[in-house]
Amino acid sequence: MEATTSRELLAVDQFIEELRVVRQLSPHTLKAYRQDLKILCAYLLEMQLSLHQVKVIHTRSWVSKQHASGSSPKSLSRLLSAWRTFFDWLATSKPAILLEEIKVNPVQDLRAPRKAKSLPKALTVEYALVLMEKAQHEVLAHQSQDEEWAHIRDHALVELFYSSGLRLSEILGIDCSITRGHSKEALGWVAWDSQEVHVFGKGGKRRIVPIGSAACKALQTWFDCWEQLVRKEDLLEAPLFINRKVQRLSPRTVQDRIKNLAIRAGLPIHVHPHMLRHSFASHVLQSSHDLRAVQEMLGHASIGSTQIYTALDFQHLAQAYDLAHPRAKVNK
Repeated sequence: MEATTSRELLAVDQFIEELRVVRQLSPHTLKAYRQDLKILCAYLLEMQLSLHQVKVIHTRSWVSKQHASGSSPKSLSRLLSAWRTFFDWLATSKPAILLEEIKVNPVQDLRAPRKAKSLPKALTVEYALVLMEKAQHEVLAHQSQDEEWAHIRDHALVELFYSSGLRLSEILGIDCSITRGHSKEALGWVAWDSQEVHVFGKGGKRRIVPIGSAACKALQTWFDCWEQLVRKEDLLEAPLFINRKVQRLSPRTVQDRIKNLAIRAGLPIHVHPHMLRHSFASHVLQSSHDLRAVQEMLGHASIGSTQIYTALDFQHLAQAYDLAHPRAKVNK
């Protein structure tokens, strides 16, 4: 069975490579596919099965085991999607390493348990403003030059998150040059004259998002500081958001900096980068009621992904009604 297991793993490697080259999926997505397919291979080894021997009864049993072990409906849905896509690829590509052809996809009709619908967590407008003001205040109240540049950077970070609703990966992908231009290889860049940011988002799609005046001012202050830092390293181009070593900031660092900033601001909730994206979408929708515009700025492929913010908007209106209407709580 060891040879068979090696054959299955080789098939997974070929599949992942096609996803990388042909579909140009992100490293994060490829990693998720590989993790889910490793689970499949583990079950194949346990049951002494080859890929062409897998039946619906097997995959249903394996998904049940995953569910019993504590996998969430969301994780199971992702796992089934990965398995389904893999078996479809085996059936159509017919890689030579298979012992026999795949005639029926054993995952085709399987569905994950329904997950409870949860609303994205967003800051109130008041909390968002408190966070921005705290970031700005820390720039003005820095105690040493060594601390100043980090506070300037963090202020620009949170302003850009809240101003443009970008994903963490999109913000960290922004490059900047001393000439204020950009190279063709850059994943993202700031168009300073038009006050816009160009980013490379999910699905390999580029989009342009406007930057608000407060974020532009914070970014300009950070660029002046950035220019001094990268000139010391004699770099013509570098990531816009850098650490002490003039290297691209890590996602974990950004998450920790925003979390701790929120704590220092006295906010009673855990704040993370994606919450600022949710806050952007919710607040713009509350003001404009333009779902299509919000979809475009967020980079959602489907309007359905954006519609969840309408529930937040209704929740906000319902709370305002309960607080303001004299008869709202009668007989409650």
